[in-house]
Amino acid sequence: MDLPALLLGTLLLRPYVFVFMAAFLFCSIRLLGLRRTGLFFVVTWFTAFVCEASSIRTGIPFGWYFYTNSTTDRELFIFGVPFFDSLSFSFLLYASYCLALFYVLPARGNHAAEPVNLFRRHTWPALLFSGRIRTSWPVLKLTVLFFTFIDIIIDPVALRGERWFLGQIYYYPEPGVYYGVPIANFVGWAVVGLLALSAYFFFDRRLSPARGHGDGDHRVMTGNILLGIGLYYGVLAFNLGVTFWIGEAQLGMVGLLIFLPLTALLILRLLGRLSPPSPHPASRSGPECAQ
Repeated sequence: MDLPALLLGTLLLRPYVFVFMAAFLFCSIRLLGLRRTGLFFVVTWFTAFVCEASSIRTGIPFGWYFYTNSTTDRELFIFGVPFFDSLSFSFLLYASYCLALFYVLPARGNHAAEPVNLFRRHTWPALLFSGRIRTSWPVLKLTVLFFTFIDIIIDPVALRGERWFLGQIYYYPEPGVYYGVPIANFVGWAVVGLLALSAYFFFDRRLSPARGHGDGDHRVMTGNILLGIGLYYGVLAFNLGVTFWIGEAQLGMVGLLIFLPLTALLILRLLGRLSPPSPHPASRSGPECAQ
């Protein structure tokens, strides 16, 4: 098949991936602007693609796994890697990044005269989109953690793709200890997140502020960050829904229990009852980059 036909086939075969991708672009452009969104996407996609292409040939960094190539005539593969697969890392890392920002960014004090109401946006904590903090070490660490966490749900259900509309697209030659997934796979996700976000932070600090956006330390971005968190929980809900749908109740309950404490902390932060950590001065180095 020619390239346009394969691209169309990829879209028709994996529509949910492109729905999440569209949501990522919408959310990210609102928060980061067009330049940084493009940079975030390219850096993350390229990092994930290189790591996946490496792992199916060398076992590094995800461990050994192989694609079945059962859909090579219906969707786009690049050097043996399905296009949609490496594409997914971009919106997953962005959603994890927003979740990390929500816990670390400082909030402007006394932003509302009335108590916090989850259903009234003007009472939410006014998170300041600080250029110094948004590329800091605490944000990097938390993002990698949340990025790896969501794969605890994604990979086991994807491995059972023959039982839903994903299809059996890959397999591990030696099934792992966590519902068939090797621990090396999660290490690989952490490596991708660390490399991609570190590279993005490097370039972000060197980009000039976007025209008309002013000083990043004075921009309140609570709503736009919550949009990214909504993407995170949208992906999570989709995968948990599929998990229960295919009859993997135990795996689904494990996922719910893993994310229950995180969700409780999220609500506490939104209610203004959880203060962010103070970044170490060394972690705030680098020029501020107001988007």
